[in-house]
Amino acid sequence: MAKQYWLFKTEPSTWSWEDQVAKGETGEEWDGVRNYQARNFMRDMAVGDLGFFYLSQRDKAVVGIIEVVAEAHPDSTTEDHRWECVDIRAIAKLPKPVPLDRIKADPRLSEMVLVKNSRLSVQPVTEEEWRIVCDMGGLDIESLQRRG
Repeated sequence: MAKQYWLFKTEPSTWSWEDQVAKGETGEEWDGVRNYQARNFMRDMAVGDLGFFYLSQRDKAVVGIIEVVAEAHPDSTTEDHRWECVDIRAIAKLPKPVPLDRIKADPRLSEMVLVKNSRLSVQPVTEEEWRIVCDMGGLDIESLQRRG
């Protein structure tokens, strides 16, 4: 299966980029998601998929790149069997954060889920959107791909 791309949204006061980086190679559960659509997206993820780490609230910017390191499994923060999550690890900080207003201003990204449904906490990103946002953030995708 081809690599897929995602966006993981968090409030920095709850889980920051620094918190994610501190979890190291083993990563951390992306727990606490209580939206069926977001949960279903996590069920579609595979180990090795990449994602944007997006800060909501006042920052509203893509700040880093994460990798899925464990496929969907029961969310350890609840006994409700309906909720699942994946584990992710930080792999690269964007040289320049990419704010939501820049994403919305780029006509090439007008169909991006983040632009159309900014409230969804886990969402798919197309390969073209991935490349555009990485470029906006000053990230060399080729070096990122050579890492994995």
